[in-house]
Amino acid sequence: MLPTFQDLVLNDQMVLHEQLANLLTNSSAQELALYLLGNVPGLPPIAQTVHILGICIVMASIIMVNLKFLGLALPSQNLSEMISRLYPWTWWALPVNAITGLLFVIARPNRYFYNPVFGIKFSLLVPAILLAFLVYRMNQREQGYWDHTLGRRISGRIVAGLSLVLWIGVMMAGRWIAYSDYLFYLE
Repeated sequence: MLPTFQDLVLNDQMVLHEQLANLLTNSSAQELALYLLGNVPGLPPIAQTVHILGICIVMASIIMVNLKFLGLALPSQNLSEMISRLYPWTWWALPVNAITGLLFVIARPNRYFYNPVFGIKFSLLVPAILLAFLVYRMNQREQGYWDHTLGRRISGRIVAGLSLVLWIGVMMAGRWIAYSDYLFYLE
């Protein structure tokens, strides 16, 4: 029987994850990350705290804008102004989260790259960021873009609903990375 497209994609993903894990394992980057985490007093909890604070900033700005799109929050606020004020916080927090997250991934690549939840997190994170960028970019190109027509308002609501689902999924997957043994118990 011929493999399905999904089988081929999953196989390619597993090969990529294995290559990345092998590339980082015993690398100088891994040695540096392990050295820093083991020898800089308080670095692991500080890095995790900064990562969590970054998550809070991203989630707060994204959720407030999405709830405004859906008509569930801040009726007195202008949507376009909210996007312009809140999304720059997201664009600053995402690189901070990338740096703090990479510190742990580089230190223990096998823990992450062989963890199916890690892949789920990033398969949700990429479209979530792209949707946020689309919302921000369209607003920057034309002030009030999302309010001008009924079609845009409806599109904005659909984007907001999808965005909320994606970001909540990212957050849940991020927490479940540490507990994937409970999801995928291998005997």
